[in-house]
Amino acid sequence: MDNHVKIRVINRGPHPWPRYSTPLSAGMDLRAWLEEPITLAPLERALIHTGIYMALPAGYECQVRPRSGLAIKRGLTVLNSPGTIDADYRGEVCVILVNLGNESQTIEDGERVCQLVVARHENACWVEVETLDDTERGDGGFGHTGTK
Repeated sequence: MDNHVKIRVINRGPHPWPRYSTPLSAGMDLRAWLEEPITLAPLERALIHTGIYMALPAGYECQVRPRSGLAIKRGLTVLNSPGTIDADYRGEVCVILVNLGNESQTIEDGERVCQLVVARHENACWVEVETLDDTERGDGGFGHTGTK
């Protein structure tokens, strides 16, 4: 059974399309398309181009997530994580990278900078009411259950 979501894609860059590194990977690696390397000082951010354009089917989003190796080894992460690519967006997929490390980091052309996870979603509609049902949790949040 083919359970793959069909996504129309245009690749204007020289690098491979986003792809899964292993058969059971949830995320596809996405590569930077740069005219020249970009160096990020600590706490500096930059918009990284990829050359990828896509058309997702209705009811799907594509989440832009950090790569764990870049985060632990170099302090690089996706700033608005996870970023969302909506089904009606037709612009270039770009990535906001930030350097949270203590040393400058250089991003090279073709480097894998993030991963994309395609996910189904539901659209909601608001229903105005006067009261909400009670639950055991109630309005507890922000660590109300403690740390241990």
